[in-house]
Amino acid sequence: MTSPIREVNAQSDHPIEPSLLLASEPWVARGFANSWPSVKRSQISDKDFLSYLGSCYRGAPITAIVAEAQHKGRYFYNEDLTGFNFYPLKTSLDKFIAQLIALKAQADAPSVYVGSTAIDPLLPTLNDHKALAGVLPNATTSLWLGNRSRIAAHFDFPRNIACCVSGRRRFTLFPPDQVANLYIGPWNITPAGQPISLVDLHSPDFSRFPNFQQALDTMVTVDLEPGDALYIPSFWWHHVEGLSAINALINFWWHETGSKTASTIDLLKSNAGVIHALPPAQRQAMKAFYDHYVFSDETDPEYLPK
Repeated sequence: MTSPIREVNAQSDHPIEPSLLLASEPWVARGFANSWPSVKRSQISDKDFLSYLGSCYRGAPITAIVAEAQHKGRYFYNEDLTGFNFYPLKTSLDKFIAQLIALKAQADAPSVYVGSTAIDPLLPTLNDHKALAGVLPNATTSLWLGNRSRIAAHFDFPRNIACCVSGRRRFTLFPPDQVANLYIGPWNITPAGQPISLVDLHSPDFSRFPNFQQALDTMVTVDLEPGDALYIPSFWWHHVEGLSAINALINFWWHETGSKTASTIDLLKSNAGVIHALPPAQRQAMKAFYDHYVFSDETDPEYLPK
C-alpha cells in the first residue's frame, strides 16, 4: 500500500512558509525550481543541460562510483556484507559528462554516479540554488548526477529538500518508526556512511524479511520531474532511484539546532553498544532512565544530568 503525499504550493525564489521547513511529514512542491537555469536547460535537452553544467565547471576533481551492468543500477553490498558491489573512480566532471553521454545509447550500461558533491567548489558560477540556500540555517548544498541507479533505503539526520533538475527521480519513504521492519544492515561498514535497509524494494524477499510487509503499509512513493522538490524530514528512511539515462538532483541539508550529524549518530552507536551489553534487568532500568531524562517533556532541565 502506498500512502498519499501532501502537495504544497512553494517556490524556491519566494519565502517558504516556515511551518513547511519544520514539518514532521514529507511534502512535494511541483514546479518548485522551474525558474532555475539548470531546469530550463534540462527541459530543452539532456545535451543542453550537461553543457550548462560544464560551463559552470572550473576543474575541481570528483569521485564517481561505478556499478557494473549486472547489478542493474543497485548500489549495495557484496554477497557476504564485507564490501560493496561498486567501486570509486577519480575523474573530472568533463570526463564524467562525456561518459554519461556515451552510455546513454548503450542498452546494458553500467551505472555511474556522482553523489553528495558540494556544489560551490565544483560549480562556482552555478547560482540556481543560492536564494534557497541563503534562507536555510547551516545549509549544505550538494549535486547528485548520474544515469539509472537505485540507492537503498537510508536516513539522514538533517532535514532535506531534494530538487530534481534533470531526468526523473523516484523516492520511496518510510517513517522513522519502521526501523525494525526495514532490516537495517551493519553500522560499521556502510555504502555511504549511514546504515541501509537490506531489503531490495524491487524484489522483496518476504521469507527472509517477513516484517517488511508491515513497512509497506506506511510507504510513501513520489516521482519527481525537473523542477519538482521533495521535503524529507529528519530520520525518515528514503530509497532513491534515478529513472532516466541522465538525471540530476540538487539537495539542501540543514539542521536548525546546530547539532552535527556525526555526533548524534556516534552517540546512538556508542550508547547502543554499552546498553546491549548489560544484563536484562539493568537494560530495563536504563530504559526507564532514558524515558525520564531524555524522552520526557516534563523533566525539569535544571535537574538534567550535566
